[in-house]
Amino acid sequence: MLIEMSKSTSGTQARTTTPTRRHDDAPDTADLFARLATLENGPEREAVRDQLVTAWLPMAHRIAGRFRDRGESVEDLRQVAALGLVKAIDRYAPERGAFESYAVPTITGEVKRHFRDRMWALRVPRRIQELRNKVRVARRELTQTPGSPEPSTADIAAHTGLTEDEVNSGLEALESFSTLSLDAELSGDQDGYSLADTLGTADSAYDVVIDRESAKESLRRLPERERAILYLRYFEDMTQSRIADRFGISQMHVSRLISRSCARVRAEALGQSSGDGRAAAA
Repeated sequence: MLIEMSKSTSGTQARTTTPTRRHDDAPDTADLFARLATLENGPEREAVRDQLVTAWLPMAHRIAGRFRDRGESVEDLRQVAALGLVKAIDRYAPERGAFESYAVPTITGEVKRHFRDRMWALRVPRRIQELRNKVRVARRELTQTPGSPEPSTADIAAHTGLTEDEVNSGLEALESFSTLSLDAELSGDQDGYSLADTLGTADSAYDVVIDRESAKESLRRLPERERAILYLRYFEDMTQSRIADRFGISQMHVSRLISRSCARVRAEALGQSSGDGRAAAA
């Protein structure tokens, strides 16, 4: 704090002022930026630009360090921050004010975009990413005191103002940067089972059940003789000749009755008219 004395009509008053904070890694490069603004594209401009990048690179590395322990190596984060620094230098104009106040959000935004666009194996809605960030910050704040227990879902919800469902979504997203291969072996399993072995498969018997239920009403509407013939043929596995002998008709007639009955049932099951079904059978 600095204390300044100022005079007014009421006498001498003390006024406190807070100096503008500057980091140790914020060099004075106003002259270089002024010179850069006057140069056309070419070797000289590239050389001045490189000097600015070198001068401000420690600040970019400091910003990258804020994002450590989030599933990305520090070296990769520094490269992303350096890219953000280059963008800030190229877009900065001296009349905008101090370079640091412009560069910090530019570099920070570049690193955050890296996490949003590159680190997620699946495209996660922005809302879920925001919930993840709020939950992560809340967990860190709630465990700052040594010996603090792991905060519960209710604790995080009370700290952030989120609902417990939103907190659970954020907690799930904390572990969702990468996908797990279906061929990955289950941990602690000695039999070599993979995740794919735990997944169910489509049961073809369901199709049989659906077809049977679809045909049931149509079968009930068939004449009694046709129903009996279909039952003997498909449930008792009798030949057409034996069926013909039982009903005193020809085997050819039995064949026509079976074809006509099946076509009618099929047509009604598919929502078609029985007349269309008979035409198709013919």
